Amino acid sequence: MANMKVLGSALALYCAFSATAEAKLYKWVDEKGETHYGEVIPPEYAGQEKAQFEKGREIKKKEAVDDAAQREKQAEEKRTAMEQRRKDQALINTYSNESEIDLARDRNLQQVEARINSIQTLVKTAQANLDNFRKEEEAAKKAGRKVHESLHADIAEAEKKLEKLKQDLASAQQKEAEIRASFEADKVRYRELTAAPKKKR
Repeated sequence: MANMKVLGSALALYCAFSATAEAKLYKWVDEKGETHYGEVIPPEYAGQEKAQFEKGREIKKKEAVDDAAQREKQAEEKRTAMEQRRKDQALINTYSNESEIDLARDRNLQQVEARINSIQTLVKTAQANLDNFRKEEEAAKKAGRKVHESLHADIAEAEKKLEKLKQDLASAQQKEAEIRASFEADKVRYRELTAAPKKKR
């Protein structure tokens, strides 16, 4: 009788494997020590020791992890390829030639270049003000006079303002470099997309 039960269990397991040849099957043990098989692990047993089967074959843990990582990598590559195709199509639809890309770049640069010029002017003014405060401080020291607290405050404020302007200038110049690099990359890609195929000899 016991042999019949074992045979029945084995037959049921074989049928389960056969029916799910293309699906994944999991094995887990409940709190009573009973073994179960199914395509989905109940949430309460998700953290317990379990085995995964695919096409009737048990997959080792590392193999399962590697398989999941490979699928995720392939999915990411597919998303990247789709995004590149979208960008390529937009590039072709937006421009008729490389000169139009240059014109678009120059339009985008106008505002940032105007900002750079404005900040550079402010930097020169702030630097001149700071230099004047420092000269005043140096003159007072040479004359043996006490440097007034308000002058110290003016110097500190001028230094702070100058540093902020320099940071703004660096940020604007970085933005300018990014715009130029972006449009240059677009030109290179546009050239690749529109290049006539080479004739076979």
